This record gives sequence, structure tokens and C-alpha cells, in this order.
Amino acid sequence: MTITATATRTWARAVRDQAARLGAVILAHNYQAPQIQDVADHVGDSLALSRIAASCDAGTIVFAGVHFMAETAKLLSPDKRVLIPDASAGCSLADSITADQLRAWKRKHPGAVTVSYVNTTAEVKAETDICCTSSNAVDVVRSIPPDRPVLFCPDQFLGAHVRRVTGRGDIHVWMGECHVHAEISPTELMAQVHSHHDAELFIHPECGCTTAALWLTGRGELPAERIRVLSTGGMLEAARTTGTGEVLVATEVGMLHQLRQANPSVRFTAVNPRAACPFMRMTTPDRLLACLREGRDEVRVDASIAPPARAAVERMIAIGRSGGGE
Repeated sequence: MTITATATRTWARAVRDQAARLGAVILAHNYQAPQIQDVADHVGDSLALSRIAASCDAGTIVFAGVHFMAETAKLLSPDKRVLIPDASAGCSLADSITADQLRAWKRKHPGAVTVSYVNTTAEVKAETDICCTSSNAVDVVRSIPPDRPVLFCPDQFLGAHVRRVTGRGDIHVWMGECHVHAEISPTELMAQVHSHHDAELFIHPECGCTTAALWLTGRGELPAERIRVLSTGGMLEAARTTGTGEVLVATEVGMLHQLRQANPSVRFTAVNPRAACPFMRMTTPDRLLACLREGRDEVRVDASIAPPARAAVERMIAIGRSGGGE
């Protein structure tokens, strides 16, 4: 069914009017559908949005994203009401490790420092020494004394990237993955690179094709100056300053909307145009409007786990370079 421009404008007005009545700020993740991004007050990665939630004057936060993101906003804004348009919007990466699994892993490695990607549940964060994002994971690990081994979870590709950049051999990596990023395959990447000879490549470190991109660079098939491993926030910064005419983008396709707005003169092409997160698409226009009208679904974090989970996030923020998230 095609939604007309008039219907979209009517819906957007209803969303903005309802947000004003509720005294709510609407936050939308970079991977949301363009229509959701365009109606939001702020668009960005999950940590940057959570920090906006904590600093803004609104008493109600509506987080158009997935559940762990709304939880992180609640951790940093414990006195505010945090709503999510669909409470069942999960995350394959966050679901790849549980708090029980992390506790068992820690028992096998006494004395290790646990580093958890911000893309985890509050229960996992509560068992974590320090969180990280894709933009500051290397800095977080470098802050850990060299005589302390590291447990890095849950993303195996980001963990491999951190191990490669830091050169640390004592990083134990949990074998989790984001299914969407993992399915951006080396085969697709190589085919796109070979058919777009002059394009730059922005690649998210969660992607399963990161190693292949570096391998292509080593073989001389992809000039090193054309490949950039970046967080979503890093992609936006690079998009604004790139001098190329085309950029291949290896991440969830919702990101292309922000990149195209950041630099309309550049053609941004998805390495895998099918890389759309089904959980992100659970925030539909109707659900967002219903969330505002009905005040649902409210996100809560158990009081027993909120303090240690919050502390793990705040330790990361204190290190710096934490403005960018996943």
C-alpha cells in the first residue's frame, strides 16, 4: 500500500501534536525507517540519544529503536518516563549473551576485565566492568592494564577488530553477532568494490565482511585510503567531508537516509541493500502514534541491576571519545 504525501504530512502533524501534549521528546535511531527519522526531535546512535535523553528537559522520552536502547536511556535518565513504540523490538546481538552466560564465562577467567558492547541488555551491563561503543572500543580496551586479560562481548566482529588494532593477545571474544551485519558478506562486498572502482568504502566493525575488506587492501585491490572502518557516528562525520562522488556503505540500510542528508552531492550505495533490521522496522508510523496517544510501552529497569549497569556505562563515558555509539 502506497502512503500519499498528504497522509504522511497528516500523520507527522498528529505525532508532533501528541508529543507536545505529552511533553515528550522523540528519539530515533539511525537504523529506523526514513519516515520515523524525519518526525523525530533527534536522530543518532543509541548512546548519543541516551545522553540527549538525560540532558533534555522533557519528562517523557519516546525511543524509536530496540529495547536495549530504551533501557540504556532509562539507565541514564532514571527519573524520566521512557516509552518504546513496541516493547517486543529486540536485538539479535543483545540476545546472543545472557547475564547467566556472562557470569559463567567470568568464572572461567578470574581476574579478567569484562568489556560489554553497549548493544546488550541491562542485566548483562550489570555484570560488566565497563561498556564500550564501536567508536571507543579500542580506547576502552587500551585503558585496561596490560596485565589484566579482557573478556569482550558479545560481538565477535567488533572484538576481532579491537584485537587487531590493539595487538593484544589476551582478549577473549564472545562469539555473538548482529544477524543483519553478519549477512553483509565478503562476496557481496568484493562484487560491489569491483563494480564501483572509484568509490570509498564505509564499513561498520560489526560486519562480517570487515576482514575481507582488509584482505582486499592487503592484496592491493582496494586502496587503503578508500576504506574506513567507522561507527555510525563516524560515518556521518566522514560523509560531510568526503571528496569522492560515491561511497559504498556496509551497515544497516536505514543509515543511508542520514548519510544522504549529510551530503546530498554524494551517491551512497548499500553494499547489501537487503540489510534491513526487522526489529528496527517494528517501529511503524501507527505504533509510534499509538505509543504517544496511549503512553505505552513504558521501559523499566529493575532497581537491583540499575546501579551496576549504570556504572558500567558511566565508566565508559568517563574515558572519553564516547559521543559516538554503535
